[in-house]
Amino acid sequence: MLYTQLVRYTAIPTKFLPSIKNGGKVSSQLLYFWNVMRISRIAGAILILLFANITSAEAQDTWSLQRCVDYALQNNLTVKQQVIQKRLADLTLKQSQLGLLPNLNGNVGGNWSKGRSASPQTNTYIFTSFFSANGGLDVSADLFNWFSKINQVKANRFDAQANSFLLEKARNDLAFNVATAFLQILLNMEQVKVNEVQVTLTNSNLENTKKLVIAGSVPESNQADLEAQLAQDSTNLVTAKNDVILSTLQMKAYLNLGFDIPFTPEVPENIATINSTPLTEMAPEMVYSKATTSYPLLKADELRIASADKAFKSTRAQMYPKLTMGAGIGAQYADNSKLPVLGTPYYTVDTIGRVANSNVKVVDTTIHQNVLGQRRVSFRDQLDNTQQQYISLTLRVPIFNGWSARAATAKAKINVQSMELTRDLDNQKLKQDIYTAHANAVAALQKFNASTKGVSAAQKAYDFATKRFNLGLMNTIDYITTQSKLFRAQIDKVSAQYDYIFKMKLLEFYRDQKISL
Repeated sequence: MLYTQLVRYTAIPTKFLPSIKNGGKVSSQLLYFWNVMRISRIAGAILILLFANITSAEAQDTWSLQRCVDYALQNNLTVKQQVIQKRLADLTLKQSQLGLLPNLNGNVGGNWSKGRSASPQTNTYIFTSFFSANGGLDVSADLFNWFSKINQVKANRFDAQANSFLLEKARNDLAFNVATAFLQILLNMEQVKVNEVQVTLTNSNLENTKKLVIAGSVPESNQADLEAQLAQDSTNLVTAKNDVILSTLQMKAYLNLGFDIPFTPEVPENIATINSTPLTEMAPEMVYSKATTSYPLLKADELRIASADKAFKSTRAQMYPKLTMGAGIGAQYADNSKLPVLGTPYYTVDTIGRVANSNVKVVDTTIHQNVLGQRRVSFRDQLDNTQQQYISLTLRVPIFNGWSARAATAKAKINVQSMELTRDLDNQKLKQDIYTAHANAVAALQKFNASTKGVSAAQKAYDFATKRFNLGLMNTIDYITTQSKLFRAQIDKVSAQYDYIFKMKLLEFYRDQKISL
């Protein structure tokens, strides 16, 4: 397990107990503690479970960091939400691009009327019922609108590009959060192991002290102190186990994995082998300079400023006249449209007078046709007879519209300034975060170096205590207390090492926008 690999043999006296390298040497170590501390069979069985290498975990379905990152990128809800935002931005861009084309619309309508209405033939009012229909096709296009639509297309294009960088940022942030959660789970698991060992040692110490109290060798206050210490150690163990649960739940949230699905991280062979850039090569100004060229949020901010500027120009164009051309064609139909059916024409000649002096007749010749009935006008003939066509030019001059155009232009200009301030704030926060991360990394390295020295000092104290114990110059309680201090120093070192890795990976993330273990 990771903890035993990190601690190695520092917790065991090298003179009497070789380091735990395989299961065959566990029995000699337990026998030593059995004889020296006179612990019970139950405590011995607990030590066997703690120190033996557990191989059953290898058969479980484990999650490596790369698997976690890949799964999270495919299923994380925040990333999916950002993908939706990008798709919306792309659709908005496409719609504005197609908006540059002329508008073509068709219309058709129908009406049934009964009662007094205008006759389609005579345009006089009659009492009847009939069905009428009309249809048409019209096209319109902006000839000149001060480049309002073109600037809107450019604004939407910048918005779409900005959303691409925001999606990249969401994915990068998710990868880093998953890696951080992964390391946190490993650290919490190591905390559980160390706390379990601490509880076991304290419990063994308490059992031994109870025997000494019964024998009258030590006062009862020693037993009370150890009972209080056991309660504290048990509390720490419960807290450590709960931290594993909480950190695992956080990981499952990043993965969008069912909370009832088991999650077992794939433990690296040795945390010390994780590659990290030396702190001397991670000067904050250098990291910041590199981050300004690769940080997706800053790129998105620049694009959103450009988008706001084009949107301002598009809105400002609405304050100027606009020239539009339109054209259309339409026709009507009515089912009661009828024409008279005329018979064969005939002539009549009537004398209307005579010429003076010559007595010549003056006649009037009239052509007559009888109306034989009515016929319905065909659909095609009605379309031909009622067809209408038009071409129009419209110049729209805004004069007064409640100051809406000027207000919209002023808001768009303020939005440009707002986007610029957002960029400056993001830039400032990035620089602050990098300098803070570097300061934390320096402190973490110093803490790790100090904890390393603390382990060395605790190891020496334990070695001396072992010699004194073997010579009978130290009692069992003091000897186990010394050993407990060594275990505590070791867990502090492990925690400091993980903390240092956290801080260095954060700096690397700011510099390269990548995360790896």
